[in-house]
Amino acid sequence: MNLEPSQERLLFAIPKKGRLHEKCLTLLSGADIQFRRPNRLDICSATNLPITLVFLPASDIPSFVGKGNVDLGITGHDVILEAEMEQYVTEELRLGFGKCALQVQVPEISSIKTAEDLAGKRVVTSFEVVAGRYFDEIDKRLGLQGDQRTKIEYVGGSVEAACSLGLADGIVDLVESGETMRAAGLHAISTVLDTEAVLIRSTTVKHPHLTPIIELVTKRIAGVIAASKYVLVEYNVHKDVLDKATEITPGRRAPTISKLEEENWFAVSAMVEKNKSAQVMDDLVKAGAQDVLLFTVAFKMLDRHTSNVNVCQVPHYD
Repeated sequence: MNLEPSQERLLFAIPKKGRLHEKCLTLLSGADIQFRRPNRLDICSATNLPITLVFLPASDIPSFVGKGNVDLGITGHDVILEAEMEQYVTEELRLGFGKCALQVQVPEISSIKTAEDLAGKRVVTSFEVVAGRYFDEIDKRLGLQGDQRTKIEYVGGSVEAACSLGLADGIVDLVESGETMRAAGLHAISTVLDTEAVLIRSTTVKHPHLTPIIELVTKRIAGVIAASKYVLVEYNVHKDVLDKATEITPGRRAPTISKLEEENWFAVSAMVEKNKSAQVMDDLVKAGAQDVLLFTVAFKMLDRHTSNVNVCQVPHYD
C-alpha cells in the first residue's frame, strides 16, 4: 500500500473494520464525502473533494496520523492512549459514537471488590499500556515493588475467558453493554477510562497547503454531529408571551424571529436539543405558543460564525 503524501489530496484514514467502521461510513455520507471503494480496496479517492480515503486497522491510525503519513483519521480515544501517541496527535472532535468504557472486571464470586484488592495479582488485557499505567499508579500508592507488583499479561482476544481458564484474577477490557462480561460471570469493580470515536490530526502540521481542506472536512463532520443532536422547532406566538417563549427556545446562538402580517404576532424558529424536544414543545404550548412544528435537520456546514441547515422532515406536533 503506497501512502506517500499527495501534493494535492488529503489522506484521510478510516477504520477498515470493527465497531467504528459502519458509523464512519455513515459520517462520511452525511459530510458529503462521496467515494466508491471497488473490490474492498484499502485506498480510494473521493469523487467530489481532493481527498483520498485510506482504510486501516483502527489500532494503526494514531501512528499513521502522528507521524504525518496521513493527514486526518478516525479512531478510538483508547486506541490513541494504547499506541502512546497522545503527544503526537490532536483530537479535533469527539464524534459521539463508539462509546464504551475500559473497565477492570473480576469474577462475581471473587472476594476482590476494588482495583486495590486486585493490585499485585494477575491481570489479563488487550490494553497492556493503559492497564499497565493504571496499575502502576496503584502499585506505587500501595508501596508494591518487584515481584509484589501487578502482573499484566497481554492477550489478543477473548479476554473475558481468562479468569474462568485460570489465567488471571481479573481483566481489563472494553465494555459497551456489559452482556458479554455478565455471560462470563464477571462484573466491573473500576473504570479505567471512558472512550469514544475521535477525529484526529497530527499535532505538527506537515502539509500546510492542505489546511483549508482539513478545516472544511472538520467543519462538515462537526455539522453532521450537531445535526444528530438537534431538531428545529417553529411556532407562532403573540408578542405578550414572546419573551417567555424564546426563553424556552434560546437556540444554539439565538432564535430567528419574524413579524407576521397579523398585528402583534411573530413566527419563531430555533434549534433545540433532540432529547429535550418533547418537553420543549409541551412548555411552548403551556406558554401560549401556537402551530408548534418540529423538523429534523441536516447541517451542511457548521463553524463558529454561521450555520446553514436543510429542513428535512415534517412536523411531529401541531
